[in-house]
Amino acid sequence: MKTSAARLTFMDVALPRAGILWDAVLVVGFACLTAAFAQISFWIGPVPVTGQTFAVLLAGALLGSRRGALSQLSYLAIGATGIPYWFALGGTPGIARLIGPSGGYLIGFVAAAFLVGWLAERGWDRRVWTAVPAMIGGSVVIYIFGLSWLAHFVPGSAVLQAGLYPFIISDVIKVVAAALVLPSGWLLLRCFKG
Repeated sequence: MKTSAARLTFMDVALPRAGILWDAVLVVGFACLTAAFAQISFWIGPVPVTGQTFAVLLAGALLGSRRGALSQLSYLAIGATGIPYWFALGGTPGIARLIGPSGGYLIGFVAAAFLVGWLAERGWDRRVWTAVPAMIGGSVVIYIFGLSWLAHFVPGSAVLQAGLYPFIISDVIKVVAAALVLPSGWLLLRCFKG
């Protein structure tokens, strides 16, 4: 899919296959991974703390900008159908989730996966000191979309209290985990590929 070695993502190097069918498998696979991580959730207000953002960051970094964004678009499209156990547990299913208080965060997944993937295509996922800012950038994008949308549901003075502050610790953990996993994966890949 990519023409330059510098622009290959981890999945392109680890599982070098080409073609639209393989791309579709990766896109749908990472949509399903995001859904699985959505089940790791608990509600602390109008927006749940979930494992989704970890999956979003990984999707972008492992698949690249286009496939990462497509995986999250697929995640949203499948979730909009109302399929059970797709979005975080305990909320409304289907399209109602996308237009509800957490909808902005969900829409932000697409842009975040694109940004992290774009940075990964430029090698930012290969070293911890560049992976951390890439993952922070993806998280900031999710918050920009999420907080902007949440402001339609809570008073302006309460937006940060409802949609940012309670999530900082869990997001720091997810960013650090993703930033450690990716360079470690590249190191292992170099060891095995010689």
